[in-house]
Amino acid sequence: MTTHVENYTYDFFVLTFPTHARNKSWLAIIFVLIYLTGVMSNALTILVIYNDHHLHTPMYLFLCNLSIIDICYTSVTVPKLVHMFLSGDYKFSFTQCFVQMYFFGHLATTEDLLLFIMAYDRYVAICNPLHYYSVLNKKNCTMFMTLYWGLGFLNSTITTLALSKIPMCYSNTVSQFFCEFKAFEKISCPNAGFQLISYLEAVIFGLGPFLGSLISYIKVIIVILHIKSNDGRRKAFSTCSSHLVVLSMCYGTWISVYIMPPSEHTRDFEITLSVLYTTVTPMLNPLIYSVRNKDVKKAVLKLVWLKVTEE
Repeated sequence: MTTHVENYTYDFFVLTFPTHARNKSWLAIIFVLIYLTGVMSNALTILVIYNDHHLHTPMYLFLCNLSIIDICYTSVTVPKLVHMFLSGDYKFSFTQCFVQMYFFGHLATTEDLLLFIMAYDRYVAICNPLHYYSVLNKKNCTMFMTLYWGLGFLNSTITTLALSKIPMCYSNTVSQFFCEFKAFEKISCPNAGFQLISYLEAVIFGLGPFLGSLISYIKVIIVILHIKSNDGRRKAFSTCSSHLVVLSMCYGTWISVYIMPPSEHTRDFEITLSVLYTTVTPMLNPLIYSVRNKDVKKAVLKLVWLKVTEE
């Protein structure tokens, strides 16, 4: 018969990267550099958009939201990971683990929905440009922001509370470098109610936004291919290429992690993918938008020039 212990009696232990102890200080330094680069680049994006009134448009409002999410995203996981590397203490209390899981789930859901809204923004801009500012007016943009932040809160609250009530049947060791939903499903006791919640959550907040983004870009590409001039096609594609790259990176790593079958042989690969979408992708997002967007580059140069002339 399977034995179990109620969650509140547990301390959880996380499995990080299989590496020699002497390498962990170097890993800590690498993650600190990734974290600081990500925070500074996303903070600069927010500052540039706030400072330049030409960028006060729906697209850049959503980009600003993405930068806020990415700063919070890495702050939820990386500082604790660095602490574990430096201290050698890989233990989480029950409260620490589920607080981290809640915030990570909230931000992941919010980002997933935001990426869909950003895809819809590009669809309206290219497929229905004359009605862009009537469709994405201030009222609707505020409604969208309230919706994806609110649904992120609701989804994470329900799933975290539901999972926290289920005893751990198999282990108190989390096969991941942070307290994460999928890793806890592997060690929790089978529960039909929670499995239904998990299925609905994956369909509504995972598959739904992904299909919405995919359909939006299929329609965008069809419209672009019907543009007769090469210059027109290039300009149209340049308006959505940055978001398309970010979308591919985010969904590519998320889907790879979540469809991967549980196995000891795939754990290292799964952790590597998790590092990509929790630390590397948030760091690269503002760089991708800056490099591929002339308006952002001009705004950055303008901001730097103002700072230099003031000095």
